[in-house]
Amino acid sequence: MSNKPPPDDSRVEPIQPLQRKTAAVKRPRSSGRATLQDVALAAGVSPITVSRALRGERAVAAELVERVQQAALALGYVPDPAARALASSRSSHVAVLIPLLSNALFVDLLDAVQRSLFPAGFQTLIGVTHYDPNEEEALLRSYLLHRPAGLIVTGFDRTPAAKRLIDASGVPCVHVMETVAEPCVYSVGFSQADAGQAMTQALLDQGLRHIAFAAAQLDPRSLQRLDGYRRALQAAGLAAVLPNKALEWLNPLPSSLALGGALFEQILREAPQVDAIFFNNDDLAQGALLAALRLGVRVPEQVAVAGFNDLTGSDQMLPTLTTVRTPRSAIGREAARMLMTLMRGGSVTEPQLDLGFEIVRRGSS
Repeated sequence: MSNKPPPDDSRVEPIQPLQRKTAAVKRPRSSGRATLQDVALAAGVSPITVSRALRGERAVAAELVERVQQAALALGYVPDPAARALASSRSSHVAVLIPLLSNALFVDLLDAVQRSLFPAGFQTLIGVTHYDPNEEEALLRSYLLHRPAGLIVTGFDRTPAAKRLIDASGVPCVHVMETVAEPCVYSVGFSQADAGQAMTQALLDQGLRHIAFAAAQLDPRSLQRLDGYRRALQAAGLAAVLPNKALEWLNPLPSSLALGGALFEQILREAPQVDAIFFNNDDLAQGALLAALRLGVRVPEQVAVAGFNDLTGSDQMLPTLTTVRTPRSAIGREAARMLMTLMRGGSVTEPQLDLGFEIVRRGSS
């Protein structure tokens, strides 16, 4: 018996008419899906030619590519990305883990990632962690089984096991929304604490002295903003307290307009001396402005209101909302570019990319 490998027929096969009776081709009973072998039989070529033709390799003659594509279309054949990844040790998928899809902040970031990766031939696998490190760990275990080409994860708050999974996988990974100066760690974002401090300082610069901080969700980035708020008050020689009352309202419930309105009412009831409220995101701040209209509270004359992220609608509120504009779309684009460089084996000159933020002062302060 000869041990010679089968000849590469991708150039020399004679052109044969496409088989018409594709329905007669047997498919695996377990799934009913057309296989690579089915396409090869229908097109009258070898499986290796089918594989090369569908990958778009230039070595395959144009006539053969057309025959293979027609056969694949007639049979409804869809290549198995997991099998392709196992065969080539590469994948065209990038796993992107974000906390929520209901938050416009992450929708904007994800849209920018997708728009950058797709033209380069990469598809996204979206995982939603719901701010739960254990849920994120489970998603990582699942996605890494499929050998993704790269990972994009949100922030740095994760379980030790999740960190080991990322490190041991060898899959290029970029962290978004925060930056950290650690060796071999790639990140694109900005300093949440610095942004919180800058917003608080902007309110102090207006002569406001009894500034409350109101937060929901209490995820790591919200707590970093709280740290910045505290730093600003400390630098100004002010304590984050009024007589017998702390100036921090921290609620673990998910952010919403309704919760923002409820927090606004609670703060005015429990600490009427407050002259400004810094909400940790625009959802809460928008809800506060709606509550102020309902209650007849004049903003900013009686109390100033500020938010964070400059979400859609903040510039349309009455009054318009003072907030911190964050570059989430730019973060998505730059993270995708950084990851593509890493996936292609290139070197990144700036592994910690800080894109900054902007204080946007409007009518609410």
